[in-house]
Amino acid sequence: MGNRGVLHDEAKRVVAAWRSRRWIACALTFRGRRRSVFAPHRYSELFFLDEATALAAGHRPCAECRRRRYEEFRAAWTAGRGGIGSRLPGAEEIDRVLHSERVSRGGGKKTYEAVLSSVPAGTIVDHRGRPYLKWEGEALPWSFSGYGRAEELPEPPPETTVRVLTPRSIVRAMRSGLLPQVDASAIVSAR
Repeated sequence: MGNRGVLHDEAKRVVAAWRSRRWIACALTFRGRRRSVFAPHRYSELFFLDEATALAAGHRPCAECRRRRYEEFRAAWTAGRGGIGSRLPGAEEIDRVLHSERVSRGGGKKTYEAVLSSVPAGTIVDHRGRPYLKWEGEALPWSFSGYGRAEELPEPPPETTVRVLTPRSIVRAMRSGLLPQVDASAIVSAR
């Protein structure tokens, strides 16, 4: 589950894409807390297929309900930025960088181009208007209900250029050992 602040109005209509730079991915259950979805004046709950999808959207693990994962993320983030053994950044520093990497000046999704074979497992990319998860060397088509069977993309794999949807710093963290949790359909589809 994700959080970007209060994005809905009194009629539960989404009226904003974000209200804060702090985009977090939370556990669905934590200490018995219960919430009404889109309650007035409370943060708007966002639901993701899996952690790979949340990371591609630019969310990071929550420092409260997913503390262990947050610490793993911080360590991989630091290593991915060339700072092995250096001070781990705080949430505010990570959020500032992530916000600059995920949102363009006009408010749209910021992406970049890369060769598919160069991105690590867990990265979500766009190829010809369709999202894919790179997993176990395959390109699995993404949908709201899960991942489809691995597909051969039109160009030969070494030359396939894609738009990377996962922010650069998160891709660097993945290269440094952060392996996102993926929906079970990815495991089945990659076989």
